[in-house]
Amino acid sequence: MAFPDRLIDPQRQADLLLYRLYRIHTTAGRLVVHMCESEFGITRREWRILSFLAEREGALSSQLAEHAMLDRARTSRTLSTLAAKKLVVRQPRPSDRREVHVFLSAEGRRLYGEIYPRVAAINRELVSSLDAAQRQDLDAAVDALQTQASRMVAERPGTPLARDGGD
Repeated sequence: MAFPDRLIDPQRQADLLLYRLYRIHTTAGRLVVHMCESEFGITRREWRILSFLAEREGALSSQLAEHAMLDRARTSRTLSTLAAKKLVVRQPRPSDRREVHVFLSAEGRRLYGEIYPRVAAINRELVSSLDAAQRQDLDAAVDALQTQASRMVAERPGTPLARDGGD
């Protein structure tokens, strides 16, 4: 008996790929959120900005917003909170003070260094139920899906930036 291809022909919400991925994200993501909030006193959004900034020291706020998939106003507020917690430093460009580059502070780097290995461990535990071939296939499939999603958005001008639903 052939199994239905619920990815191409979903029959209910639970068959929809976006819903299934969302459930994985929110279920396993609770572990990250709980750790960040209870042990380190930062929100999921603050962690997202810190982790992107760790990869892109000196980024502009607008670049961080784009990479974190947040609007500029929300990113600016998050950066203000992170600056108040002394986790980031903002440096205006001398020739154009409207352009502000953001850097992790020493404390921000220390915090990132503490949190990232634990988030990576949660990731490892999540995918540990897959064998090496399944992980490679999943990795390739996720890349292909991201490419297709980006293409779909590019083909629909005026599609708004995805917004974070909150902390």
